[in-house]
Amino acid sequence: MIRRYSFRLYPTSRQRDALTAMLAAHCELYNAALQERRDAWRKAGATIRAAQQMAQLTDIRTARPDHAAWSFTSQQQTLRRLDKAFAAFFRRIKAGEKPGYPRFRSAHRFDSVDFRHGDGIKFSTENCTPGHAALRVQGVGTVKVRLHRPIPDGAKLGQVSVKREGSGPHARWHVVIPIEVDCDPLPKTGRAVGVDFGVAHLLTASEPVPGLTDQDGHAANPRHTASAAERLANAQRALARCKRGSNRRSKARNRVGRLHALVRRQRVDTVRKTALALVRHADVIVLENLRTANMVRRPKPKPDDAGGFLPNGAAAKAGLNRSILDAGWGVLIGAVLAKAEEAGREVVLVDPANTSRRCARCGHTAAGNRVSQAKFRCQSCGHVDHADRNAAINILRAGTARRQVDT
Repeated sequence: MIRRYSFRLYPTSRQRDALTAMLAAHCELYNAALQERRDAWRKAGATIRAAQQMAQLTDIRTARPDHAAWSFTSQQQTLRRLDKAFAAFFRRIKAGEKPGYPRFRSAHRFDSVDFRHGDGIKFSTENCTPGHAALRVQGVGTVKVRLHRPIPDGAKLGQVSVKREGSGPHARWHVVIPIEVDCDPLPKTGRAVGVDFGVAHLLTASEPVPGLTDQDGHAANPRHTASAAERLANAQRALARCKRGSNRRSKARNRVGRLHALVRRQRVDTVRKTALALVRHADVIVLENLRTANMVRRPKPKPDDAGGFLPNGAAAKAGLNRSILDAGWGVLIGAVLAKAEEAGREVVLVDPANTSRRCARCGHTAAGNRVSQAKFRCQSCGHVDHADRNAAINILRAGTARRQVDT
C-alpha cells in the first residue's frame, strides 16, 4: 500500500520567497497551457495533448530565464496535472455528470508543485541531527525538514511534492512523500461494529468503543468550525473593510487563512484518532455509504402564483449543511478505509436508507418510529432506544448480511 509521509519545512526568508516564486511560475505555466488548449479548440477545433505542450518547454525556458530556474521535470508534472484535469472533464461528460471545465488558477490558490526525486529535488537525512532532514530544491537551496516520524529503511522515493498551507509570511510549507509500505495487520479481536454518523454526535457505534465513545456508544462532536465561528466572523469582517490591493488587506486575508487552516488541522486530527480507535476495536467496520455532496445541496425554490417564491426552509437547511460539513463525514470514511487497509481490517459500506426508521428488534419500518432526533419507539413492538444506536445496530446487521452474500 501507499502511505503519504508529510513533513514540515522550515525555510529561511530568502528560501520562502524563492518557494513562492516557484509556485507563481508553475501557476503561470498552468494557466498559459490552459489558455493554449482553449484557443486551439475555439479557433480550429483542435485538441492539444500534454506531450505537445511538454515539447515546447525547451523554447519557453530559453525565452524566459525566470522559468529556466526551476526543475524541468516539475514543469512537466504541472502540464500533466492540467492533462488530468481535462481527462476528468471528458470522463464526467461521458458519464452524464456536471462537466466542470478546468479553470484558471489564482497564484494564491496554486499551492503545490510535484517533482521526481533526484531530478530537481533531493530528500536526505545524511549529516543531519536526529529528527531532522534536508530537502534540496532546485532554485531554492537546502531547506530544513522536521521529521516527526521515521521513514522506513530502504524506502524508494518516487514522486515528491512541495506544498504551501496558507499565504504570506505565516504560510506553512510541507514536503509530501508517497512511499510504498507493507501492511502491518493488527491482532484479531473477533468483533464487528456498526457506525451511524450524526450531527448531535459525531458517530454512534453499535457497541462502546474504548477511548472513543461513552457507554452508550456516542462519540462527541467537537464542532471545530462552530467553535471558531466568532473569530472567523471577526476576521472576515475586518477583511471586508480593507481596501483591495493594500497591505492591510493582505494581512487580513492571511489572518482568515490561518484560522481556516487551524480548523482544518483540528478536524483532520479528530478524524485520524477516531478512525484509529475504530480500527483497533473491531475486525469488521460497517459504515453508511453517505453521499455528502447530495446531502448538502440547497433546497429547490418554490415559486408561487404571484411571480414570487414560497418559503422553502433554505435558512434551516443552510445551518444543517454547515453542521454536516463541519463533522467531516467524507473525510472520516476515507480515513477509516486507509487505516483499515494498513491494519488488515475489513470495511463494509451499506445503503443508509431506512436504517434510522427500522426497528432493530422486530424489523418494522415506518417514519413514525423516529419520534425525535434522539428517541426511537417502534409502533409495532414498542421497542424504545436511542435513535442513533438503533440505526447503528441496523447498519451492522445490513453489513453482516452483505458479507454473507458476498462469501
